Amino acid sequence: MAPHRDREQGMGIGRRSFLAGLTTAAVAGVSHTAMAQCTGNWFEKVIAGCANSAPQSSADERKKPEPLNDLRPETTPYRSDVMIEAIDIAIQKYERIAAAGGWPTIPGSRMIRPEDDDDRLPVLRRRLVAGGELKSATGQSNTFTFDGDLEGAIRRFQENHGMRVSGRVDKPTLQALNVPVQSRIAQLKLNQQRLRELLVQRPEDRYILVNAAAFQLEAVERGEVQQRHRVIAGREGRQTPVVKATIRALNFFPFWRVPDSVATLDLIPRLRKEPEYVGKEKIRVLASEFNGRELDVSSVDWNTATSTQIKFRQDPGPQNALGLVRIDMPNSEGVYMHDTPMKQLFAQRGRAFSAGCVRVQDVFKLADWIARYEMGWDQPGRAQTVVDAGQALDLNLTRQIPVYFTYITAWAEPNGSVQFRPDIYGRDGIKDSTAGRDRDESEGPAPVAALAP
Repeated sequence: MAPHRDREQGMGIGRRSFLAGLTTAAVAGVSHTAMAQCTGNWFEKVIAGCANSAPQSSADERKKPEPLNDLRPETTPYRSDVMIEAIDIAIQKYERIAAAGGWPTIPGSRMIRPEDDDDRLPVLRRRLVAGGELKSATGQSNTFTFDGDLEGAIRRFQENHGMRVSGRVDKPTLQALNVPVQSRIAQLKLNQQRLRELLVQRPEDRYILVNAAAFQLEAVERGEVQQRHRVIAGREGRQTPVVKATIRALNFFPFWRVPDSVATLDLIPRLRKEPEYVGKEKIRVLASEFNGRELDVSSVDWNTATSTQIKFRQDPGPQNALGLVRIDMPNSEGVYMHDTPMKQLFAQRGRAFSAGCVRVQDVFKLADWIARYEMGWDQPGRAQTVVDAGQALDLNLTRQIPVYFTYITAWAEPNGSVQFRPDIYGRDGIKDSTAGRDRDESEGPAPVAALAP
């Protein structure tokens, strides 16, 4: 899809395939759930899904996950020699584990809870000691009691693998525990090579890097991360691509041109049942092209209408699928970064919900960082001031910012912690990886297929 360059831009959808021929197995542990209210606009309902849930019991309350703590803590950027060296140390650690015989496989598929006495607990302890999450304790290796130390080790394991932190050995946790050490070594080496390729060119003084696999963004200046943001990346089948681009402008109060795929799969079927919905969502119906003649909704036969005959364009405003600001970065994949009205989705640990574009939490703060050297933009909060004024504005940057969309599923922090993330797009192709898209039903309903940007 060709890049869009004007402010009334449509959603770009990247369809490039990656690592063709590799397996699509995924490292365990991401949950694609959305706890959205069922009272929002069309895009909320389409993406988040709606289902009634039973009242939580006191036992359910105890099982609630810990607050998100999923952003990297270090100021060291991914794209640095320090990260390459940290991964080297992690590889050496895991190779020593492999030389010692690796770690044991935990049998069965039944969940292990903190209150359980389970005959697999000694094996679980040995697995966590081998991986470094649990300190070895004399006389404790064969105990059948799930004590506080073991629960703490499970929580550390889950956090280091980008999983829901519950302290329970649920199915995704069990799958991740059983990934062989040799597969983890291969994953570390593959991702180290990805980082090396990012370092072929000397890092710019200022740039933005998005790691779609970890659902986070870092804004880097003079070799130090100044901001980190949670992001929503593309869902399976609508992957966020690996791409390098340049941020050229900030578009406040953007239009959204509804892509033909969304019109065909979602909007037109909805309008067959509820034709007044375009009015509620401030979506204009146009003849043949996005700048075409506006049609009277009542004159359209939605039973025969197709996306080749009509186009849809959503007016700017808080209901707009792009939110209140779009970050313009022309590229061959037609993807970009933007705000979103569905901010509740940032509360999910696995955030693969978009159609390829990247939605940014606290996007106004990022906009301020992008524009900080532009005339009149040297004070924090300038983006919010523009939004509060309620007037559309295109800020063309005199100091354009490079941006990298990447896919890093394994790395090591300078403090020694080793991090793995689910291979949500199956790009790693690592043998013996697990399918990690099983969800914990206590997290709520899974989202229906949805294609907002």
